[in-house]
Amino acid sequence: MIRNLSLLGIILFSSLFASTDSLGEELPFFSILPFIGILLSIAIIPLIAPTFWHRNFGKISAAWALSFLIPFLLWKGFSETLHQFLDVMFLEYIPFIILLLSLFTVSGGIRIKGYLSGTPPINTLILLIGTCIASWMGTTGAAMLLIRPLIRSNKWRKHKVHTIIFFIFLVANIGGSLTPLGDPPLFLGFLQGVDFFWTTKTMLSPMLFTAFSLIIIYYLLDSFYIRKEHVRQQTESQDNEPLGIEGGINILLLLGIVASVLISGFWEPPNADFTFFGIHLKLQNIFRDFMLLIIAGVSMRVTSSMIRNENGFTWFPILEVAKLFAGIFITIIPAIAILRVGEQGALSELTTLLSDNSGNPVNSMYFWLTGVLSGFLDNAPTYLIFFNIAGASVPEGMAIADYLMNHIPTTLLAISLGAVFMGAITYIGNAPNFMVKSIAEENNIKMPSFFGYMLWSVIILIPILFIVSLIFI
Repeated sequence: MIRNLSLLGIILFSSLFASTDSLGEELPFFSILPFIGILLSIAIIPLIAPTFWHRNFGKISAAWALSFLIPFLLWKGFSETLHQFLDVMFLEYIPFIILLLSLFTVSGGIRIKGYLSGTPPINTLILLIGTCIASWMGTTGAAMLLIRPLIRSNKWRKHKVHTIIFFIFLVANIGGSLTPLGDPPLFLGFLQGVDFFWTTKTMLSPMLFTAFSLIIIYYLLDSFYIRKEHVRQQTESQDNEPLGIEGGINILLLLGIVASVLISGFWEPPNADFTFFGIHLKLQNIFRDFMLLIIAGVSMRVTSSMIRNENGFTWFPILEVAKLFAGIFITIIPAIAILRVGEQGALSELTTLLSDNSGNPVNSMYFWLTGVLSGFLDNAPTYLIFFNIAGASVPEGMAIADYLMNHIPTTLLAISLGAVFMGAITYIGNAPNFMVKSIAEENNIKMPSFFGYMLWSVIILIPILFIVSLIFI
């Protein structure tokens, strides 16, 4: 009885749940400390206490989430806290994790069989193929499809960490820059009205420059390492097995995932939106998530367990991402709210850098601010924030997307490049980064720490991106 009354009270009270537009203006700077705390935990604890982290990372993530939610509850009350929590869960985290789950499950059922030698030409070819397909099946799909064959082919190699790092750079990030299917920020832009092939036409040149620069550097580096190794190439029981694909039905299921995502972008059923606990939900997005779960279930049903076993498939990588990113999405609430109000928020100094004295956009600042924040925040809402800041001066009656594409296209290019390319500068900049790291560690590859990985990105990736900003922005 008490339980039913409580539920009824929540339902009746839900009509009052409305996000406070001025929340970002009210939040102090120290409200982002839980977010900084979870980032530092991810960076430091695995380095100093790896066993403790492996057993307790979910609890640590939950603790940081509660360190934001409990003070926020005491300050703003139950209704606003519940609204903020449900908003980030229903509109961001749940769709995010469902998409990752479906791609992880389906791609894990595809096994590329046969022995690949793991030499510099073969490794470079795998990176090139992954970069090419990432824009059409998503960075997560491409990364999960190719990371296990790449690890298997390099099993005999002594130096292989650099191969995984360049895989993250190229396949898990930069390769997804040509279509809205490739990376979530571009899909958000598509939903806001950016033409589907605008990214293909506009981002092709910087993508090719960045990708081929990294591939050349990788080939030279891998050639250097293999000369140092003096390790005789090993052959496995697969070396006489012809190259081929097992679990091919999952390729059709991958196409089903792509179709589901596309439908949610194009389909706008009339009068189909509704509000649940103060959260505005769209039927097409619910349909997409429902279809993605069905596709994941079908993949598990029709794929032989032997294929997944030989693939080294386990649920740990997706569970790790789900637990850690739940904490990240919750603690990121104040940071996004503060950024959203621009000059009225506690981070006003950042947004004032985006325009000159005449009010014209400073495109290089859009690139670097969007990029650096995307590397540490979720790059999808970060993209959307700067998208709307750039469109603040849109003429009356014109859509923001039309204004950005046709009047200040370089600004939109800067935002898009920053969000996609600089998702590679940290493990948490893009979800596939963390999944690739987790799979590599499952296969006994000792990956760099959070800061160790950042050292690689600062030395190799940032100089290339600096040249990109000079040439294309």
